[in-house]
Parts: sequence; structure tokens; C-alpha cells
Amino acid sequence: MTDSVLDTRPAPSDGAARGRFIWGRRPHIMGIVNVTPDSFSGDGLLRERDMRAAALDQAERFLADGADILDIGGESTRPGAEPVQEAEEIARVVPVIEAIRARFPQAVISIDSFKAGTAAAALDAGADWINDVWGLAADPGMAPLAVARGCPIVLMHNRSKPGHAEIDARLGGSYRAPDYGDFLPEVLAEMRTMLDRALGAGIASENIILDPGVGFGKTVAQNMMLIDKLDRVRALGHPVLLGASRKSFIGRVLDVEPEERVDGTAATTAVGVMRGADILRVHDVRQMAHVARMTHAIVTAEG
Repeated sequence: MTDSVLDTRPAPSDGAARGRFIWGRRPHIMGIVNVTPDSFSGDGLLRERDMRAAALDQAERFLADGADILDIGGESTRPGAEPVQEAEEIARVVPVIEAIRARFPQAVISIDSFKAGTAAAALDAGADWINDVWGLAADPGMAPLAVARGCPIVLMHNRSKPGHAEIDARLGGSYRAPDYGDFLPEVLAEMRTMLDRALGAGIASENIILDPGVGFGKTVAQNMMLIDKLDRVRALGHPVLLGASRKSFIGRVLDVEPEERVDGTAATTAVGVMRGADILRVHDVRQMAHVARMTHAIVTAEG
């Protein structure tokens, strides 16, 4: 964990303004920027000769296409992915965040990491948010960091086990679901516990965004139920992020590979908006921005 994790400086005022939205007015689009060589969706930028230039090009395209937030990740969370050491993760994401911040000073940047040291380095480099796929459970330094920096943080429900995955050569991997007694009530109860842990650690309520963890330790049917019942997650009283883009449950329902899952992702986006999703985390920004905007227009139309 780097020394900057313990830095108690408040977040810069411009970063705070960039990273805060008025929730409920419209759905927001989070564009995925994978600074990895092994993204399940095949869009990892670490393979590019000039990674920084490729990330800038993608960021520019995403912002033009309607992204409200750019989510920068340096470690793949796909089933079967090799773990990445903190120093390597920092080396991947920091130059990209610095470059995006310099080129697009008003962009909202999120760091997709469960390591406090990586998150701290990313915030120092210009990130505004933390996106923790383990909901504070992986690194005891993450909650104090979020408190010290006063930044928004996404907390995801996750009962997956990295070594418990099923890999299909064509459709990709999926995490095996643990045994749930009563799936939805258990997920909601665990999310309340996660939320209480965050509040108890001192994270401001207005800084917490909840992610039900579609694709992480759920069956195909459970993932679809979670999307359909997203309003139950929203009832916990915090903005909700839905991250279903191109995931393996779509591939298994439609029998298509990741690059052919745009239509399936569009369905999850539309239902997510109808059920109250505040943020859609997606690979295909232009298409999903259109789907989200049109769905929202329909569900909010008056006579």
C-alpha cells in the first residue's frame, strides 16, 4: 500500500464538481477503458503499441458518444484471469489517467480497482471516483482512503471465487454461483451489510453508489432476475450502477461470443433503465447511450 493511501488532503474542488451528479433525472453512461492485455471483451488496450494514445482516442470517442464517466481498469476481473500486482496495476493506469485528465480536464474518471494503493495513485493522478468490485472487503485500506479523499465510491456485491470458474472456449468464462437459500433476499441483505460497513467506516452516504454485481457469483437465471429486480436494490436508498455489458450470461442466452453481444447488452440497458439504474457501465457507449436515452424518454413521457 503506498504512502498516499494515508493522505488526508481533501479532493480538489474541481474534481468534486466533476464527480457528482443529481441522481434520478436521467441514466448516466460509464464507458469501460480496459488497460489490460486480457479483457474478456477483447478490447484491452495494453496490446496497443502506444497504450496512452489508444486510451486517449478511446476516451475522446466515448465522451463524444455520450459517456458521462470513464472507468479505467488495469486488472481484468474476467473468470480465469491472472492476478496483477499493485505496482504493475499502477504502472498501467496512472499514465492513462494523467493523459486523459490533461486532455479532457472536465471528464469524470473512475478507477476500477479493489486495491487501496492503486486507487490512491489513481486519485493522485486525477481520478474522481473509486469503483471497488469487492465492496471494501478485499483491502482494509480502501474505506479509510475513501473517507480521507471524500470521493464517490462504487461498492459491488461479490460472492465469486477466483478459482471457481467455468471456462467455455467460445463463450468465455463465468464464475460458479455459490449456494443461495433464497437468492434475492440474501443478495439484498448482504448489500445492506456492505452499506452499513461503509457508513460505519465513515464514508459519507452521498458518496456511496451500489452495484449488485451482475456476473459475479450468480447463475444465468440469477443474473437476469437481478436486472429485473433492480428496483429492489434502488430501494436501499443509493444510486445504482448496472454492469451487464457483454457478459457471459448474455452469451449463454443468445449463444453468441462477446463481440456479438451488443443487442443483448441493449436489452439489459433498457430493462435496467426501466428498473431505476442510475449508471450503465458499458463497452459500446454510443449504442447504449441511445438505448438509455430512448428508454428513459419512454418511461418518463407524459400524455
